[in-house]
Amino acid sequence: MKAESVHQIRLLDLQEIDTRLDQLDHRARNLPEIAEVQRLDARITELHERVVAAETELSDLGREQRKAESDVEQVRNRAERDSKRLDSGQVSSPKELENLQSEIASLHQRQSELEEVVLDVMERREAAEQRRAQRQQELDSVRAERDEVEERRSSTLLEIEADRASASDRRARVVADLPQDLLDFYTKLREQYAGVGAAALHYGRCEGCKLALSPAELADIRHAPDDEVRRCEQCQRILVRTSSSGL
Repeated sequence: MKAESVHQIRLLDLQEIDTRLDQLDHRARNLPEIAEVQRLDARITELHERVVAAETELSDLGREQRKAESDVEQVRNRAERDSKRLDSGQVSSPKELENLQSEIASLHQRQSELEEVVLDVMERREAAEQRRAQRQQELDSVRAERDEVEERRSSTLLEIEADRASASDRRARVVADLPQDLLDFYTKLREQYAGVGAAALHYGRCEGCKLALSPAELADIRHAPDDEVRRCEQCQRILVRTSSSGL
């Protein structure tokens, strides 16, 4: 392939820009904030489930407390009715009177036991409320942390996008200076060889594979026409001759 030396040198500018674009893409895909957001999302999901579990526990304890309080109220009402009946003097039979007094005593004992149940449920509910509040506070904290990380990620991505746009504009200007056949050849090689299609020959060494050329290879290049497109024998990339090639 033939191409003017100025166009071959221009390939190095294009390669530099393409490398920069590849670096920007890699950086955008591998921002530490991306993994951090994923970690925080998993933590938020875990904490949300724990908050829901705490709220479910509170709801169950609320029903349990209402049931216990209802039981206390029923026993209290029955004891009050029996006490009024006893105080009214309507019961004249000694046996019936004894039974009524015994029942009132039993009801008071039952009421005392049920009130202990209510207190126990209230204590457990208070502890559950504290757990729910603590979990909600932790969830809110992690959500706030995620928002901060997301803001950093968005800010960095905007910077990357601005750099990408600038590099793309410069690339378009360089591409406009290149003949299509040279550009196509460079693009093909770049796809084949890890994003590098052209490299400078710098003081006898290929900057693509970082290997030094043999004296025979350098002599062959030295005597080749300037418009002959040469390739590195080692890495097969376009080898561009410059004033620093050491020829």
